[in-house]
Amino acid sequence: MSHDDAHDTNPHAKLIRMANQIGTFFESKPREEGVAGIAEHINKFWEPRMRRHFFEVMDTGGEGLKPIVVEAAERIRRPAEERKAG
Repeated sequence: MSHDDAHDTNPHAKLIRMANQIGTFFESKPREEGVAGIAEHINKFWEPRMRRHFFEVMDTGGEGLKPIVVEAAERIRRPAEERKAG
């Protein structure tokens, strides 16, 4: 089984992997700088839909996310809720 096959049941697996890759990069920095860097990167480069999915993961416990990414979450801008067309 490949690494990707193991995560097929989680609809947020790709997003978790991306967040953790950012976390891995910033783990080499001093902790405060790393946490701030993760939040800055996600705030700058992730569209609101991606951040919304990130917070879906966080709101259910953040399972699969690196601790440094979880720590950075409080500095990541939570996007406004989408309005449903109706």
